[in-house]
Amino acid sequence: MIANQPKQTIAQGGTSLGTMVFEFASTGIGRIAAQAGAEFVIYDMEHTGWSIETIRMLVATTRGTSAAPMVRVPATQYHLLARPLDAGAMGLMVPMVESVEQARLIAESAKYPPAGRRGAAFGVAHDDYSGGDIVAKMRAANDEILLIAQIETAAGVEAVEGIAAVDGIDVLWIGHFDLSNSLGVPGQFDHPTYTAAVDRVLAACATYGKTPGIMAGDVATGQAHLARGYRMIACDGDIWLYGRALREGLSALRALADGSD
Repeated sequence: MIANQPKQTIAQGGTSLGTMVFEFASTGIGRIAAQAGAEFVIYDMEHTGWSIETIRMLVATTRGTSAAPMVRVPATQYHLLARPLDAGAMGLMVPMVESVEQARLIAESAKYPPAGRRGAAFGVAHDDYSGGDIVAKMRAANDEILLIAQIETAAGVEAVEGIAAVDGIDVLWIGHFDLSNSLGVPGQFDHPTYTAAVDRVLAACATYGKTPGIMAGDVATGQAHLARGYRMIACDGDIWLYGRALREGLSALRALADGSD
């Protein structure tokens, strides 16, 4: 199996930076992200309506780059977790994780025996259609797959210590908008209720050796996240990056054009 560089980086105490993709389901988007320096690309299935066929294409066209293709699944169900892995995803992000039992189901569904109960199919996309020792392949997959549990509800925060203790979960990722909504302070990321919840998640990460992760909408926010100790950060998503860059470019050109009239 291909080495999962983001997983190795965070396991060694480093910081991994990447991005998320929600809209541009093209054969080039993963390569563009990799050329820009993204170490991982998380393709979203929770909010996009993308099918497994779309995910297969996105993962396949990203696997040959320096960026690790990962998938955010829509829910914690075995087939939703296992199918992206068989399609070649090197990591999974799971939304709304709220219990120890749910975290265990995630780990068990993504890991081959004896660590879990992932169904076995070899010579397919996830092992690049190759032959070889299947026991070695299962061991490598269990070692390399990166699992991200999103903590984005009040219930998730209440259970965070137990979730963090589950073997196989690598990252606890703050879903900041959903968490603020669940706590009754939508979009108020400096509210004491929200910041206390984040502190609890970060403390659980420190206690149980998990990596804290989050999305950053701009460089200043990312800098603040790094200062707080986050070590896996998505630099925004394709929709907002494209919209912001286009808006800035058009505004600058419009100002120049208006000034020349």
